[in-house]
Amino acid sequence: MKTMNASDFKARCLKVLDNVAADGEPVLILKRGKPVAQLGPVSERRAQEGLRGTVHILGDVISPVLPANDWDVEGGDLN
Repeated sequence: MKTMNASDFKARCLKVLDNVAADGEPVLILKRGKPVAQLGPVSERRAQEGLRGTVHILGDVISPVLPANDWDVEGGDLN
């Protein structure tokens, strides 16, 4: 992974962005020698797409779990 001082990044930000987009290699941004940020390419695949097909509905997901008469609404009764 490439590293770069924050001051260099500030001076060449647009060029660095173009390079990351072109070659996909991330850049670690340093401030006073310590890592503060990492710039990397955007994944074309969304995280949710990896979950497609992994969820199976086994029952009613709309109705309440408990019947209404079991609810305690500030000590009152719903009926």
